[in-house]
Amino acid sequence: MIMAALSYPAPQAQEGARCFDEAAAAQMERFVDDFGRMYRERNEALREVTRAHHEALLHLSAAADLKDDDTGIHIVRIGYLAEALALALGQTVGFARMLRKAAPMHDVGKIGTPDSVLKKPGKLTPEEREVMNGHAAMGAEILGRSRIPVFRMAAEVALTHHERYDGAGYPAGLAGEAIPLSGRITAVVDFFDALTMDRVYRPAFSVEEALEMLKAERGRAFDPVVVDAFLAHAEAINALRCRITQECPSFDSLIDSP
Repeated sequence: MIMAALSYPAPQAQEGARCFDEAAAAQMERFVDDFGRMYRERNEALREVTRAHHEALLHLSAAADLKDDDTGIHIVRIGYLAEALALALGQTVGFARMLRKAAPMHDVGKIGTPDSVLKKPGKLTPEEREVMNGHAAMGAEILGRSRIPVFRMAAEVALTHHERYDGAGYPAGLAGEAIPLSGRITAVVDFFDALTMDRVYRPAFSVEEALEMLKAERGRAFDPVVVDAFLAHAEAINALRCRITQECPSFDSLIDSP
């Protein structure tokens, strides 16, 4: 009897242990729920901060673009055209979407370029050319202090979209595939879009003329693989360009579109 009493807990002890287990489980469930809610709230706050940061940088990029063109739609087109070209090259949807959001900030460094240089109708002096070329590094400096992937890509684009495939570009003289793909793609769509819009120093070229000029730079200024993909999809890419110009999507659409 004594052994039996020692071997089996009393009913009160069993009931107490069961109540404790239930209370502990309930407390753990509340803890998990609270932690999950805090995690979701933290992520939502981070998304809002990132989005606000992104929108502010796009507005800064638009301000730089307005110094160089009359509408500011150029940077929006660059985003959508870069995305389309990335997909044509077989890149992942994730990469293409990020490039759509990053590429519009490619010339943000021009915010620090004097109008006397940026809008000069004639040929730049060597000193003025040096000032103009400085916008790539300045843009990377503006964008490159973030650990958020889209801004890291934007800094990469800003720094490398004026590099040339043959190594004769700036600021670092990178060549071939040493130039990040994001920069190689943005360089091509920026070249085409800039040619087909009016500038302070010349009227727009026709699409046909712009395509011929792009072909002439295949393997020189631009990655031949990227150029070939652009040319193969030129009709669709130009149609997208015309649609973006007509519809004038907002920065919200640029950032939030799936």
